[in-house]
Amino acid sequence: MTSQHDFRVLVIGAGPSGLVALKNLRQLGIDAVAVDRNSDIGGNWNIQSPHSSVYESTHLISSKGMTQFVDCPMPEEYPEYPSHREVLAYLHFYAERFELDRFVRKKTSVLSIKKRDNAWQIELQEEGNPGKATESFDAVVIANGHHAKPMMPTIAGQFTGELLHAHGYKHHRQLEGKRVLVVGAGNSGCDIAVEAAIHGQSAAISMRRGYHFFPKFIRGKPADVVGDRVRRWPIPRSWQRRLSQFVVDWTIGKPQRYGLPKPEHGLFDAHPIINSQLPYYAGHGKLQVFPDVRSMDGESIEFTDGQREAFDLVVFATGYQLEFPFIEQDLLNTHNGVPKLYLHAFHPTDDTLFVAGMIQPNSGQWQLTDLQTQIIARFLKAKHEGRPVAESFRVQKQSGGTGIRSRDHFLATARHRLEVDYFDYRKTLTKILRRFELS
Repeated sequence: MTSQHDFRVLVIGAGPSGLVALKNLRQLGIDAVAVDRNSDIGGNWNIQSPHSSVYESTHLISSKGMTQFVDCPMPEEYPEYPSHREVLAYLHFYAERFELDRFVRKKTSVLSIKKRDNAWQIELQEEGNPGKATESFDAVVIANGHHAKPMMPTIAGQFTGELLHAHGYKHHRQLEGKRVLVVGAGNSGCDIAVEAAIHGQSAAISMRRGYHFFPKFIRGKPADVVGDRVRRWPIPRSWQRRLSQFVVDWTIGKPQRYGLPKPEHGLFDAHPIINSQLPYYAGHGKLQVFPDVRSMDGESIEFTDGQREAFDLVVFATGYQLEFPFIEQDLLNTHNGVPKLYLHAFHPTDDTLFVAGMIQPNSGQWQLTDLQTQIIARFLKAKHEGRPVAESFRVQKQSGGTGIRSRDHFLATARHRLEVDYFDYRKTLTKILRRFELS
């Protein structure tokens, strides 16, 4: 058996998921390096990156207390919902604190990864260098994110105005003086619609279905912090849901009172829309609300209810495609475009391939990715040392499916293919991690 320092792990990506994976691997003495195609760390949170989907007004939609890494709190002077610039500064601080920078190769793209003789052959290319290099690693952690490749809908007809995906939206000046339609009512779509109501000549949003809207604060406290406390109460889940529904109705009110479509699903059956401004502007008549788009004809957009309206700019906030261009889909156990992994992170049969951060939780993601990658690091170390806990987990991930039954209650839409319940998912990961720690 080779020594632990001869065991090399490659982390693909140096955003939040890649950084925490790199830190957790190296803290256990595993020889790990990260590569990133960008010129700096931060991934999606670096607005200067051509691959970033954040815009000037972007803030966290989960509070700093539910987002920050547990072993590296955000500065006290940060607001409860930090801006993208504050988030990027925090990630730089995190990398400095754990001395990660020297283990990150920037401006380096992964062209392909292939399995040969129980090792991963990684083809890499540095920016500005026409040559390619191939290196061998014993394990790979993919942490390239899932908000880089826009998903555009197919709509009949031709539009003579400007078409833009939310990925290309960067500041409100793109909206000024224009009749703006936003297609899609996710968190980004609702944010952009509110900015259009403020800065555009006119603003409208196309919503395929009704949604529940959550406030960011409840009596001055971040809503997700309040929700976390409620979920810890020893009362039935049905009571927790009724209480949450009462609080949302009390703080914002039912969407239909603002002229928004009535939700046909339960409060927690879809990814939460953290936005109390959209109902405000809809209620003030500053934001028109339409159903799904049927067709386009010149400047005119026809909706499924037969209404027609003219626009100058259509912004598609229609989500992103999962993209792993450097690896064959079969190697990732991909079905219908989605890797089928235990807990969305652990390959069911390959003990050396992992994906970190491929989840969409209903609260902060980073603490969950931290738990994921702590398990990855401990599993690799235990497997390398031949400890029984590694075999036990190996059997568990082979037979466990996605591992989260609570996911079944989410709407069966592409938007929810990576959805996990933050609280149940955290509990599951914590139990697994504890088994490694006690072994």
